[in-house]
Amino acid sequence: MKRTKYSAGMVKLSFWFSEFRKVIYLMNNGNSFEEIKRINMEENIFAAPSQARATQIFNAMVNRVKGLDPSFYRLFEQSDVSTQKIITLMAIMQTDSLFFDFVYEVYREKLIMGSQELADSEIRIFFKDKQIQSEKVAKWTDYTIKRLSTCYKTLLMESGLTDRAVGNRKVLKPILDQKLVECLKNNGMDLMLHALTGVR
Repeated sequence: MKRTKYSAGMVKLSFWFSEFRKVIYLMNNGNSFEEIKRINMEENIFAAPSQARATQIFNAMVNRVKGLDPSFYRLFEQSDVSTQKIITLMAIMQTDSLFFDFVYEVYREKLIMGSQELADSEIRIFFKDKQIQSEKVAKWTDYTIKRLSTCYKTLLMESGLTDRAVGNRKVLKPILDQKLVECLKNNGMDLMLHALTGVR
């Protein structure tokens, strides 16, 4: 994956599964990003409360879709909802290196250790480690870190990797469709596969 600079921008974004699905559907039906942009402007396809929010969602979707090889687009439409949600999560991980590292270093380690619970304290430790490693993250306020922590927990929950419990969450290991596994391997995304399946 292409590494990006660590960012707290995820606090303004969401999982946006149905929005991602709409863009993939339109792409698979021959629409360009420019055409989808026009449709969004005219029809508010994301049911956004304002034009500014509609534009923000569109830009995020374009970024996420571009983060995946086109071979994932058809696979997405052919897959069940649980696999579609995993692909949506992968698209987010591809475009946000800090969140990728969170899944790889925290969630993957849970699977490797056979631990069934993700505690808030472990998320705090992850961010404290990143503050030591990165001058940029070190400058973030406690409020920003707290919002990102909540956001990351929500992304895992929305994608089906944890339950919806308040406080500590139960870790759920996904059963990856074999076609998705093959697509990941064919695109050199072994680290992504390891992150989602708990492989060293």
